[in-house]
Amino acid sequence: MRKIAVVGAGTMGNGIAQVAAEAGHEVTLFDKNPDGLERGIKRIEQTLTRNVEKGKVDQSVADQIRNRIHPTSTIDDLKDVDFVMEAIIEQIEPKKELFTELDQICKPSTIFASNTSGLSITEMASAVNRSGQVIGMHFFNPVPVMQLVEIIRGEQTSDDTFQAAHELAEEFHKVAISVKEAPLFAVNRILTPMINEAIFVLGEGIASAEDIDKAMMLGASHPIGPLALADLIGLDTMLFVAETLYNETNDSKYRPAPLLKKYVRGGRLGRKSGEGFFKY
Repeated sequence: MRKIAVVGAGTMGNGIAQVAAEAGHEVTLFDKNPDGLERGIKRIEQTLTRNVEKGKVDQSVADQIRNRIHPTSTIDDLKDVDFVMEAIIEQIEPKKELFTELDQICKPSTIFASNTSGLSITEMASAVNRSGQVIGMHFFNPVPVMQLVEIIRGEQTSDDTFQAAHELAEEFHKVAISVKEAPLFAVNRILTPMINEAIFVLGEGIASAEDIDKAMMLGASHPIGPLALADLIGLDTMLFVAETLYNETNDSKYRPAPLLKKYVRGGRLGRKSGEGFFKY
């Protein structure tokens, strides 16, 4: 398996394209938005330049990595790839529509992987005639730095597809964990309630935002506090994920904190808006 396609040139997509190229694969990076595609390529080039400046790679190696990445806004250019990784908007219908289109374009042996952080792989697979060749590969941001990949089987994912995904993760020098399909999978299933509970603690006046984050960093050895992490993720995204978990499980213990809803309604979205639980 040498030809990889990455669909979506945003933060996750360009990171996946980079690690695939670093592993020696020819990578087709597709984005229907030419401007987004250009930004993604520039992001990769900037990262490679920093790696050269820091002495992590030689310039010749960085050039080889960059030359393995082939940007395109023409989806038909994906027809000969062996493995497609989608990293588009985190909504189920656009992902199903993409896989339906690719099902008609790609060769029968091509495997489809989704970088979703918690949506149903089984439902995505229902949109294609190769449901056994659909799998989840959830990378973490920033992709070139973070080691973990969650590999998620859908209801009909074949053993061969599951094995191929694990082998590819290993080639990418990532550590893969196997996860059964469930709302938010493993990491976000644990992380989201923790962040949500920190927001409850703040909303109930139990401790200040600064002290909540200080407590988790110094008392639980977290590299970043839960409220600062929520600001980094984006409070609108955080609310969407929390609501997904709550709606999928119908379990009241996962109900989103009222303060989170209030901040999102007020446009306090975290770093990207300049203010969330902290000011930036």
